[in-house]
Amino acid sequence: MSGGIDSFKPTGKRFFIGFDSDGCVFDTMEIKHKECFTPLTVWKFELQAVSRFARQCFEFVNLYSKWRGINRFPALVKTLELLDQRPEARARGYRLPDLTSLRNWIATEKALSNNSLKIAAAGGDALLKRTLDWSEGINEHVGKMVYGVPPFPGVRELLNKAKSECDMIVVSQTPTEALNREWHEHELTGFVQCICGQEMGSKDEHLRRTAVGHYDPSQMLVVGDAYGDYKAAQSAKALFFPILPGHEEESWKRLVEEGYGRFTSGTFAGNYQQSLMIEMERILPETPPWPTL
Repeated sequence: MSGGIDSFKPTGKRFFIGFDSDGCVFDTMEIKHKECFTPLTVWKFELQAVSRFARQCFEFVNLYSKWRGINRFPALVKTLELLDQRPEARARGYRLPDLTSLRNWIATEKALSNNSLKIAAAGGDALLKRTLDWSEGINEHVGKMVYGVPPFPGVRELLNKAKSECDMIVVSQTPTEALNREWHEHELTGFVQCICGQEMGSKDEHLRRTAVGHYDPSQMLVVGDAYGDYKAAQSAKALFFPILPGHEEESWKRLVEEGYGRFTSGTFAGNYQQSLMIEMERILPETPPWPTL
């Protein structure tokens, strides 16, 4: 049975793997963002007049760009900023609202979660209260909408292959309640020692509190579908295997048949990992596919 981050203890195994969850282990990114996040963003931030462009911006940030997988609060700020740069949105009257209080909270808060936002919003700031309402609404919709989504083919095979020689955890910016529900639903919790969600800090913090100092960096691997996962791996000096958006099944097959063996044999770093990152850079661009001001 997996617990929280404070329950993690190395078991003496040689290797460590941290897995992202949404879009990496489970094919939940599209349904969560397109059916839950985006509609709530249009509604709660009154973007009805520019909904088509808001949807494109939100999905670009959260699904199809280098920002994929970042915490929902900085993703919201980035979406509204991109929307403000679109001539079509400005022609329809959209102007970037004053996001100062939200930006300040993001910059100073270590655990970007509803719990910490609720404390900050108690001071009466209107933007923080609106953002909390938005975020709580998303959690409610995800809880009702997202179920019955199995792990990608290859996930269970890899977990079974690694369980005898790897300590494994979940490293995610999804709320912990949703992570626990999804991993329990598909009977995967027995493979991991802890499930780390957004309430437990950033992905960097998850790795620092579990892996760093307990394993040789060359024997630590992060598996994820976004640049945030790669940056977390870099901060821990760990290796990184990308699950490529739109090519998830092929990625898991490659990890099972090739990447995992390279990881445990010490031939993963260098040219092999660089070749994986070239593919990821091609799939997740920084520049949106529309004109900007």
